[in-house]
Amino acid sequence: MTELLTGLDVSRETLVDLKAYEALVQKWSPKINLVSKSALNDLWARHIVDSAQVWPLLPSTKTYVDLGSGGGFPSIVIAIFLKHLNTDASLTMIESDVRKTVFLQTVIRELELPATTLPMRIEKAPSQQASVLTARALASCDKLFGFAHQHLVPDGTAFFLKGQKAEDELAEARQNWDFSVKYHPSKTDTNAVILEIGELHRV
Repeated sequence: MTELLTGLDVSRETLVDLKAYEALVQKWSPKINLVSKSALNDLWARHIVDSAQVWPLLPSTKTYVDLGSGGGFPSIVIAIFLKHLNTDASLTMIESDVRKTVFLQTVIRELELPATTLPMRIEKAPSQQASVLTARALASCDKLFGFAHQHLVPDGTAFFLKGQKAEDELAEARQNWDFSVKYHPSKTDTNAVILEIGELHRV
């Protein structure tokens, strides 16, 4: 299981927290459907490691925001890494589903993570003025860019975990947005990619 984290700087304490988080997802998911039943059987690779690979790409900053956090992928995983940096950085998770927000708050409390939740719709939330923003399995790039424009500082950077339709989504988004993009191949799925988006502004 831990061999999937090869290449990441994962301390023993970080690994303990990741496993504790895995146990909480296993406990809560049958009640509130955090992940699918099939994914629950391969939770470590399909969700935790997939989320962890984003961490080395993120610039060092004090304000991180995750959109549509759901069961905490990648937000809780990022917050666990942040915790063990021993800095004053924190992460805000925006999630409108009340039950999932309760779950996120439970994990934050039990693992003592440097994170908070904002239980409301992304478009209704006050601008977070984040330096770094993340989202996974949430919406098309065009819609995500609107959210990012709302919640990032002007020179902020967004990281979106995307599947095989990433190029089609970017082509659609270019009708409404100017942006720079860097492609980071997924280490867990050959058809997936992590998009690093910067210099974002409306056409």
